[in-house]
Amino acid sequence: MTVVTVLTVELLLFDSASLKDKRSVVRSVLQRARNKFGVAAAEVGDQDDRTRATLAFAAVSSDAQVSHASAQKVIEFLERERLDCQVGDVSTETLSL
Repeated sequence: MTVVTVLTVELLLFDSASLKDKRSVVRSVLQRARNKFGVAAAEVGDQDDRTRATLAFAAVSSDAQVSHASAQKVIEFLERERLDCQVGDVSTETLSL
């Protein structure tokens, strides 16, 4: 059985003065999450708003607990290590395929 956990996170970027600043932060967050946790990651909303970004992360596993744990680690990473942004709304959905 294949299990996919999809995590959607709203990031609030208070120090972003331009879309260029925002994209720099978003690019860094997405790449570090991919490298550190082995998740797929993309910006999925608010592309033209310099103060917020909606990001999605997907973790795939044969075990629901493993994919959910990967999503939790991404949230913890964002809250602990990214001082240039604040985590807003978070939603998680787990799908069995």
